[in-house]
Amino acid sequence: MTSSHHILQTRIDTPLGPLLAARSRQGLSGLWFDGQRHHPGELSAPHGDDALFDRLAAAIRSYFSGAEFAPALLQDLDPAGTAFQREVWRALLAIPAGNTLSYGALAAELGRPSAVRAVGAAVGRNPISIVIPCHRVLGADGGLTGYAGGLPRKQALLTLEGARFH
Repeated sequence: MTSSHHILQTRIDTPLGPLLAARSRQGLSGLWFDGQRHHPGELSAPHGDDALFDRLAAAIRSYFSGAEFAPALLQDLDPAGTAFQREVWRALLAIPAGNTLSYGALAAELGRPSAVRAVGAAVGRNPISIVIPCHRVLGADGGLTGYAGGLPRKQALLTLEGARFH
């Protein structure tokens, strides 16, 4: 992903640390925790606020109070990635809050049961943390594995959503 995809950026505070939010002309293009793997670093886009960032900040505050993300926000997503990555990220949006899926089950749902590693790599490259719920994907045994934002954040997000894991 190139930073030229992003036209505006802002910072949003959360109970799990600050998030860098970026938008493209089409919608939300990035949401990363400070220090997470695959963080794009300094973006060339200017800092600023707009209606999308206002809706996002309100949605994140509501999420941390126990609400789900509104479908309207989910329609404004514009993550840059390969066709396969975008397919995986769309599938993640179908996992309801409080539910989890294993990487293998996600690969099977995508009709690619032998592509577990590729699915896992795509999940790990999700550029829109929390909103595209990659934290809802667990290891085959139901355990916490691989989260770009760190396992403590993954555990906190799943606990907030009332999901079962070990």
